[in-house]
Formats: sequence, C-alpha cells, structure tokens
Amino acid sequence: MSRLSHILLSVACACLCLAIAMPANAAKYKEEYKLSVVPGPTTGWGLSAAYFADLVRERTNGRINIKVYCSGQLFAGKQTNEFLLLRQGSIDFAFASTINWSPQIKELNLPALPFFIGSQPNPYKAMDAILAGKAGTMMKAAVEKKGVRVLGWAENGFRELTTNKGPITKPEDLSGLKIRVVGSPIFIETFKALGANPINMNWSEAITGFQQGIVDGQENPTNGINIPIKIWMYQKYHCDWHYIIDPLLVSVNPKVWKSFSEEDQKIIMSCVADSEKYSKALSRVGIDDGWALSYLESLNAKPEISDPFGCMESNGMTVTRLTPEQIKVFFDATKSVRDKWTKKIGAELVKAAEADMASVR
Repeated sequence: MSRLSHILLSVACACLCLAIAMPANAAKYKEEYKLSVVPGPTTGWGLSAAYFADLVRERTNGRINIKVYCSGQLFAGKQTNEFLLLRQGSIDFAFASTINWSPQIKELNLPALPFFIGSQPNPYKAMDAILAGKAGTMMKAAVEKKGVRVLGWAENGFRELTTNKGPITKPEDLSGLKIRVVGSPIFIETFKALGANPINMNWSEAITGFQQGIVDGQENPTNGINIPIKIWMYQKYHCDWHYIIDPLLVSVNPKVWKSFSEEDQKIIMSCVADSEKYSKALSRVGIDDGWALSYLESLNAKPEISDPFGCMESNGMTVTRLTPEQIKVFFDATKSVRDKWTKKIGAELVKAAEADMASVR
C-alpha cells in the first residue's frame, strides 16, 4: 500500500471514529439555538439564562450552542408574543415569566393570586412545594397542551412594592396612589381592591412618571429587577409584602427538543436542574434564611450586592418588611380577587396548590 493510501485510510478511520463518538442527531443540530429573555443581561433573570446556556455548551462539548437574546429582542418588545413565537419555532428556548404567558394559559395565573403564596409561614418553601408538587405538574401539563415543552422552573422572585409616598403598612396607605403595574387583569384588579390607582405603562414611561410625580410607585422583584435598575434613583420607600411571585418557565420548542439525542437531552436536563438552583439563589440572596448566599459562595458566584435591604437603605430608601399579621390584612382585603380568579384558573388547581403548601408548613 502506498504512503498516500495509508494517509487516506487513517483519515477515513478517524472520521469514522468521530462519527461513532458523536450522538446520532448531532449532525442535524443547528449552529445556534435562540433563547429568549425579557429583561436585560445584568438582571437575575438574564444571568440565569446565560448560566444555563454556558452549562449546556460546556457539557455537550460545544455540540449545542445556545445564544441568549435579552431585552425582548426576539419578540420586538411584545412580551405576550413570546409564547407564540416559541411554539412556532421562531424561538428555540425561553426563560419565560408565568405573567407574560398567562393570557394564553389561564393556569399560569396561579402564582399571581394576591397573597396566596406570600401569606404562608415560609413563602419560598410554599412556592417550591407547588412547583415540585401536583399543582406544578398541572401547570406544566397546561403549557404542554398548548404546544410548548417545560423543562423546569427558574425564578424572578416575589414582587415587592416601592413608592414615593410614605411607608406602606396597611391597605389604607395605598388609597389613591398611582402604581405602575404589569398590564395583566389580575394585577389591576388586585391594586384596585387595595384602593390604589393601577397604571399600565412601559418602564421608560414609568421613570418619566416618577420624575414628574405623575406615578407614585411600582412593583417588581427585589433582587431580580429593583436592585439591578437602582430603584433608589426613583423611589424612596420599599415595602416587602410578597404579594405575588414570578416563577420562570425553562422551556423549549417540542420539535427542537425531539431533535436532540437522548444523551444530550439528559445533559440538558442536568443543566436545567443546576440553573434552577442558581436562579433561585440569585432571587433569594439576602432575603431567605441564608441558603441562597451559601449556595452562591459554593459556586464562587457571590453577587456584588448580597444584602439588598442594606443596599437600599444605604442609598436613602426606607425599608419596611411586613409582619405575618400585617400581610394577613392585605390577604383579607384581596379575597374577592382570589375568589374570582380561582374560578378562572380552576378550583382543582388551586386546591392542589393549597395541599402542596400544607405539606411544608
């Protein structure tokens, strides 16, 4: 055999070995998979998505390359279109808010029932129990019935209240205040039940409203949004009241999911599990019982700001953390909203969530 023949044979063998080593579907993989995120890259939401993408790239040895598109780039700022684009395949993956998808999937309004979860003895344990329990399974099934696969749950956090008009400790303190809220009916009805004047507007309009005194307050997760945007530049008072929580659906287009080999699906699920912990830790650091900070330190990923309340106070804000008794007053004041939306969401789902929460009291 000639020298050239030896070389060609060696190359052919090497290519064959490589083909055998690669998962069967790898040759069909796209060069890039698009992952959608609503807010910017420096938020906990954006950081969690980037962490997931990095893990997948690393653990698949580059076979699956996920690129994170933040700030609503993939749906031109129309948040409610995200679900439709993911289902159609224009988007491959998403770290998606239950709030944004709730118009298409009524069951996703469950975490937005006012004070339903936040009034529990340990709201974080209650939320974890729901997502890991029967209610979480029912919500995932509702999403998948509409054409999107749910891989797991990340977290944006409990939505807290900030204002420019004195501390908020009881519903009467909200009377007449103009509060910027998400344009979801359940949010608007909740604030009306508390005597406030809810206003739906985009964030740039809200900032102008704060500066001009047209808008008195807003609601957003502390670590997820308020700290990254430096809320103290626009607001003077923070009320920690846990009125609703914003879980994030780690989701994928079903056809994209089926295109991955079984081996790579298992790898992706391991990345989802680790990303869930990372996301929850970013959301809860400085707010929970200390688990979040310990977990982030174990990853050598302690955030620059790990004491959100101290940070807000050092920047001139007054921080009020409501007691369980004070939260109960808000809970009672919003009963009519919960009753109405329980019928819309489904009484069976709400009962399942109540049972899940009772299991960790």
